[in-house]
Amino acid sequence: MRRRTRTYLIMMGCCLALFVGAWAVVVRFSPLAAVLMSVVAAVIPPIAVIIANGGRER
Repeated sequence: MRRRTRTYLIMMGCCLALFVGAWAVVVRFSPLAAVLMSVVAAVIPPIAVIIANGGRER
């Protein structure tokens, strides 16, 4: 698997983990922390796409 594809998949996995963790676990202890985790998770996909599509093909 190419490096950019692997990086994209890792970033999207982190995004999914943040969303699920925020609203399944963290919201019970701190709603503010859950919202902040969701905001961070919402910023990850555009960055992941830019990284995945950046650069030239070999």
